[in-house]
Amino acid sequence: MALEMTGEYVLPVARQAVWDALNDPEMLRRCIPGCESLEKKSDTEFAAVTLAKVGPVKARFKGKVRLEDLDPPSSYKIVGEGEGGIAGFAKGGASVTLADAEGGTRLSYRAEAQVGGKLAQLGQRLIAGTARKMADQFFSNFAEALAPGSGKGGKKKG
Repeated sequence: MALEMTGEYVLPVARQAVWDALNDPEMLRRCIPGCESLEKKSDTEFAAVTLAKVGPVKARFKGKVRLEDLDPPSSYKIVGEGEGGIAGFAKGGASVTLADAEGGTRLSYRAEAQVGGKLAQLGQRLIAGTARKMADQFFSNFAEALAPGSGKGGKKKG
């Protein structure tokens, strides 16, 4: 089963600061919902363990994340795949673009994902809703981490 998602956020910090945070394994670990560990293997590769719950299925996914097509501080593609045991697998990628915006930086993403196994049997609506919720939670966490104490974080657009 394949899913596609897009989103856009305005973050109240300079583009270079957003780029640096998107490439900081500790920042990513803190912001990814359910992330138990994120270990940097090289400048462009990470190993990750994430606990995810989709409807009645809860699984620990172990996988790899790779950064491609790097164009600092403007864009990159993040590609990952994970195995969740009997729950199945997930793999996909996201193109992330940063641009200057009034009050900070506009972050846009276009993501696609594929799931298989028990997860795929849950139905596209449930999986898509959970994926959107996880993406929104990541960017909400990310905006909050970038602007501690401001009380406003990033603003979702669209």
